[in-house]
Amino acid sequence: MKKVINAPQNVVAEMIQGMTLAFPNHVRKIDTADVIVRTDAKKGKVALISGGGSGHEPSHAGFVGYGMLDAGVCGAVFTSPTPDAVFEAIKAVKTDAGVLLIIKNYTGDVMNFEMAMEMAEAEGIKVDKVVIDDDVAVQNSTYTVGRRGIAGTVLVHKIAGAKAETGASLAEVKAAAEKVIANVRSMGMALTPCIIPEAGKPGFTLGDNEMEVGLGIHGEPGVKREEIKPADAIVDELAGKILADMPLGAGEEVALLINGLGSTPLMELFIVNKKVNEILTGKGIKIYKTWVGEYMTAIEMAGFSISVLKLDAELKELLDAKADTPAYKA
Repeated sequence: MKKVINAPQNVVAEMIQGMTLAFPNHVRKIDTADVIVRTDAKKGKVALISGGGSGHEPSHAGFVGYGMLDAGVCGAVFTSPTPDAVFEAIKAVKTDAGVLLIIKNYTGDVMNFEMAMEMAEAEGIKVDKVVIDDDVAVQNSTYTVGRRGIAGTVLVHKIAGAKAETGASLAEVKAAAEKVIANVRSMGMALTPCIIPEAGKPGFTLGDNEMEVGLGIHGEPGVKREEIKPADAIVDELAGKILADMPLGAGEEVALLINGLGSTPLMELFIVNKKVNEILTGKGIKIYKTWVGEYMTAIEMAGFSISVLKLDAELKELLDAKADTPAYKA
């Protein structure tokens, strides 16, 4: 194992320390848990909390800031945060307007966030939740019942966060988040596995000429393993599955997220973006906004995912709204 770390058991704590030192005007760590919160906490608006296992940076703590999240809960690497940690996050950012939990659909995440929600409600805190399941690759997986939540989660952060900044109610912010969830689809692939620091070895193996199609962000099995294809053929396969699940007509508008999983060069992500653009524009679909880069990684995994979000006037306005976080500014 080759990693730029000190002790594997200290990776999350030292990462958080380094992040808060780099972005003191945006975020700080609370004293009671591995939770990153906004330095400029805004009272009177709905507070947004997301999180999960570490190793997906910049998700989720990198999206804490104006126009996106109010707190990011950092679990151990690829491990759901504890209910207590989520509860500490809720207490740290709660407002009279309420708290919305944004949860990726993994069994541990859903269970622990829901337990924290019950703890908060017992103390009279107004809290609600949404669960993201944008991955079209598989219906059930190693860690889920139903579809997995992957990079489309970041678009929920952006749009729900923008809605909350307008002073919208908890019900209105939840409705905006659910609109994104209903209209976003994603699928990914990998060329290499990744290594959890405390494990010290890859979670799975791939031959030099192999790729895994449709795997999850923790290395969960995908749809199939096959020989590496040219970029255009890979994109045809992923985009075809996405569009089959969410048919789009000529004239409709979308946002596009080309997400790297940790070790894929921007050069390659731009090649992917070129082909996705050709497919969508060839069908008369208008691309309103494109994001290309690393938004939800899997430590050092080589690969990418594609997310397509169908837009309406409200979603376009919220997508364009100001955001200022360590990992995203608009």
